[in-house]
Amino acid sequence: MAQTLRILTAAAFAAPLLLLAQSIQTNSLLPDWLPTELPAGASYAGSRQCVRCHSEQAAALATPMGDALQTASQSEFLRGREKLTFANGPYRYEITRTPEGSLYTVTNSADGGETISTPILWSLGHGKAGQTYVLEHDGHLYESRVSYYVRIDGLEQTLGAPPGDIPRNLDEALGRRMTPDDIRGCFGCHSTGAVRAGQMEITGLTPGLQCEGCHGPGTSHIEAVAKGRFDDLQIHALKDMTAESQSDFCGSCHRTWSQVMLMDLQGPANVRFQPYRIANSRCYDADDPRIRCTACHDPHQAVVTDAKSYDAKCLTCHASADGSTEHVTTAEVSAAKDAPACPVAKERCSSCHMPRVEIPGAYFEFADHQIRVHRPDQPYPN
Repeated sequence: MAQTLRILTAAAFAAPLLLLAQSIQTNSLLPDWLPTELPAGASYAGSRQCVRCHSEQAAALATPMGDALQTASQSEFLRGREKLTFANGPYRYEITRTPEGSLYTVTNSADGGETISTPILWSLGHGKAGQTYVLEHDGHLYESRVSYYVRIDGLEQTLGAPPGDIPRNLDEALGRRMTPDDIRGCFGCHSTGAVRAGQMEITGLTPGLQCEGCHGPGTSHIEAVAKGRFDDLQIHALKDMTAESQSDFCGSCHRTWSQVMLMDLQGPANVRFQPYRIANSRCYDADDPRIRCTACHDPHQAVVTDAKSYDAKCLTCHASADGSTEHVTTAEVSAAKDAPACPVAKERCSSCHMPRVEIPGAYFEFADHQIRVHRPDQPYPN
């Protein structure tokens, strides 16, 4: 039923909006609320307070999400490289290390060496695939035209820039001027507390996704615990969410199904939006907790890359290849929904059924969350 509704909804978009893969650019595509935003009248307690009761979870927060935003001085890639260079037509780019941080310079060699040089304020991304930078020029924030990519250990055009496109002027060569929606989307997802009572307050943000970025402001929660109000803990508990509600929650940053439909982003470029991809799987059930995000991923830990480690997750729905049903049924879902075993393999399920797909220009392969019987000769399913 949920899948049918999605198909009908897709047919209703007669004039989809075209967007860059890198960012949301219109109010209609921004979610009404981001978990990382601080509501009016609420206050953050800080992760140091969370660790007093949740030491196990807090100790594991050195994750890519926890480092999703860094200052130039925090970025290990910028700290470890004295100079990075790139050329695009007449434009020459340099990122150079200085005692104060890192300097981003673009020069038009065809126009008398006209140059813009400005410090890098922030790096977006932990650096598993690479990093994009936020700059300031003439009182405006810019997303850097070039980014650092781990695989090539160097600079290339930022994902979303038209391939082979030559900027028309030096300002355009510097990067993409960020709109208020861009700023809210970038800092809202890459940091905690950048938006307070509906207003952007970049100077007061905490870099990266911290405890309260997902669970909400903790001051009221701490007060509730201190007063013994355990039936009203004033905190977001992801464990109680359905697959659909959790997909929308995580999708507020990783893109929901409906957001990607509005983007009309066809082909491998949409593989990085996991909530959209998994919702297109035949096995997706909006009410089944076995297919929700946290069934496979612990947000307090770095993403596990060993395919074999996910086998037990697959077996909560699929009988094992040897006929065992030990892992099949769960307390939450009727055994009538159990799926058959794979007739081919006994382990490393995700290596076949969630193939890795590279986005052109990203220099990185993403695990496709559209779970399916994958055949190499078939086109990429949208």
